[in-house]
Amino acid sequence: MEAKSLSPVTLTQYIVKSQPPHSRGEFTLMMMAIQTAVKVIEKNIRSAGMQGLFGYLSDNHANATGDSQAKLDVIANNAFKSYLMSSTSIAALGSEEEEQMVIVDSDKQGDYLIFFDPLDGSSNIDANVSVGSIWGIWRVPPGTKITSIEQANDFLKTMKGVGIVSAGYAMYGSATNLVLTSGHGVDGFTLDTTIGEFILTHPHISIPRKRRIYSVNEGNYVKWEAWFKEYIEYVKDNKYTARYIGSMVADVHRTLLYGGIFCYPKDAGKIEGKLRFLYEAAPMAMIVEQAGGKAWGETGRILDQGITRLHQRTPVYLGSRQEVDRCLSFKEKSAAKSKL
Repeated sequence: MEAKSLSPVTLTQYIVKSQPPHSRGEFTLMMMAIQTAVKVIEKNIRSAGMQGLFGYLSDNHANATGDSQAKLDVIANNAFKSYLMSSTSIAALGSEEEEQMVIVDSDKQGDYLIFFDPLDGSSNIDANVSVGSIWGIWRVPPGTKITSIEQANDFLKTMKGVGIVSAGYAMYGSATNLVLTSGHGVDGFTLDTTIGEFILTHPHISIPRKRRIYSVNEGNYVKWEAWFKEYIEYVKDNKYTARYIGSMVADVHRTLLYGGIFCYPKDAGKIEGKLRFLYEAAPMAMIVEQAGGKAWGETGRILDQGITRLHQRTPVYLGSRQEVDRCLSFKEKSAAKSKL
């Protein structure tokens, strides 16, 4: 009797097997570019102390959304840009670190748009806290060429979150993980540094349904809306466990595996919310939904929102479906009272 193969499934094998039927190989090329960028970022993070890559740029430069720009932000952004733009799989890209969308030369354009946060949580990097990269992918109609920033911005306004075709994140912590969905569930991979390959270690991730864990920056409590304060008092009264890292990738990864809820509500200082829609909220919403959870924004499902601009923001409430519903019930009660 022939023995079954015990060879682990690599990310490369997984991508080739699971690429969408309409991709003509472009999806594989794009994911290979992302995988390579993640490995480059991982290498630089591991050696940041020895290379003098901790800290911020000396000129106090801020990125496109006003956040202070760390040295590793620039390295991570350049890695994503260089590999994606040479992949012949994308028409344009958008990054947290770029003011405008970046257009690929017309003779090298593919059928996808990708938006990414190259190094989420970089303010924590000097303290050796887990950070990550996030990306979301949309598809351009076949044969469409994007030739200018104006055309790209106009195209954005025709898109919706629900049009996202794939999303993923990498987390650089005690191990380097990569979590991916293309609309058929969620799978997780771990980088095996001995062979330089991501190996499938968490197939078919399903978010636990009932876990009393909440994750939110309580330093913003005084600026929150009354209904959300009431919800936080509820979870405290009912002895929920508080877990907050301050890196969206790490907080969502834990929520995905352990259950509970992750929130970043709007507040008096950030009336639109803080998290960016295209490269933080929407990709994480797709992943959480594909794992059986729920992801809500200000007025409804995050992925039902329209898109108006590259750096658009939104409030975020995501995690186990039951707990997100419980959180939102406080908002519904508050709205009902205001109508009386």
